[in-house]
Amino acid sequence: MKLRIEKAIYGGDGLARIPGGKTVFVPETLPGELVEATIATDRRSFATGKLDAVLEPSAERVTPGCEYFSRCGGCQYQHTNPAFQLQMKLDILKETLGRAHVTVPNEIATLAGPSWGYRNRVRLHVVGSRLGYRLRGSHKRLPVNHCPIAAPILEQAIAVVERIAGLEALCDEIEFFTNGEQDQLLISLFPGPQQKPREQALEAFADLAQTELPALTGVGLFTQKNIKYWGQRSLTYTACGTPYRVSLGSFFQVNRFLLPELLQLVVKNRTGRMAWDLYSGAGLFARALEFDFVTAVESEGFSSDDLNENLESRPHQVVRSSTLDFLRGQSSAQAKPDLIVVDPPRAGLGKEICGHLSRIAAPNIIYVSCDPATLARDLQTLLESGYFIETIQLVDMFPQTFHLETVTVLVRG
Repeated sequence: MKLRIEKAIYGGDGLARIPGGKTVFVPETLPGELVEATIATDRRSFATGKLDAVLEPSAERVTPGCEYFSRCGGCQYQHTNPAFQLQMKLDILKETLGRAHVTVPNEIATLAGPSWGYRNRVRLHVVGSRLGYRLRGSHKRLPVNHCPIAAPILEQAIAVVERIAGLEALCDEIEFFTNGEQDQLLISLFPGPQQKPREQALEAFADLAQTELPALTGVGLFTQKNIKYWGQRSLTYTACGTPYRVSLGSFFQVNRFLLPELLQLVVKNRTGRMAWDLYSGAGLFARALEFDFVTAVESEGFSSDDLNENLESRPHQVVRSSTLDFLRGQSSAQAKPDLIVVDPPRAGLGKEICGHLSRIAAPNIIYVSCDPATLARDLQTLLESGYFIETIQLVDMFPQTFHLETVTVLVRG
């Protein structure tokens, strides 16, 4: 059937309506386009479509920059230019906030960087002797020999590792992580439940890989019971002149171009007596905050170890705990922080954490979010408790994909 695409939606598809008003979601389409599509699945409240042809293309449509696009599940927006990708994300963010009745007092600013070669971390599946991603909309695997949104050294590593014999017996998934200068590289190997590789296999793999990848400094084999290492367990990642230790298995932001800008959005010109950095990870924000005392909270073991190392030279406190448990332990009699930074996973904060933040009533909260729906839900709760939005900035940390990052500054009314 012929469909007119009304708008882009979060997830990467375009939304159209079939006779009767039912919505249908069609991938690889752009707002305003007339397309021909086949209904792939038909449910009670919506349908999904398969794009057959673009009859009236948008002026913003471009040729995708990767031959795996449309088959690979990693990217959704390569069929349009970076500027229009950013506009679609901005429209989606505004609509999502509007549905939650979250009023933004000022125009939402945007920040973007290079749209190719930006990822400092990629994780792939082992497909026979090849590496690959998942096919779009499927659990099946698509072999690839490169990934143009990855940093050049990671593309090189993909090609090198695919030439190493016996990889399929060593692991089921593999992750590559590099620092901003691309002069240090870590590889993580994740065996499947039936694979039981020996330490000798790890050493043989690492020795072969390093002959073609001189930047390779460490490899970790993550078995169900323990971790075996070759070389170094961490690399040094420098952001805004500050070196951070980031270990195998530890969380760190993935956009090597915009990471410094994201850091500055959160910490620049913010000073005071006490701050909390919740969901601290390896301490990207905590170490850079110019406060007399910072409490950094992190529950994940690898990240928590890095956090301790990265804050060792500062008069700060590291709490190995979930954010919820930490907040539950804070009484109203304790001194409240001047600033709270939160950078939760896609699930967001949730009702109970927002309730604790409202009770604590810090003068300022900076909310770093990677999901507009959970951000809107949490902001609705925080605004009802007496906060107001000073600024929201959209940071395009994930070009070519539907994912978006935001930094929201909240001030207590």
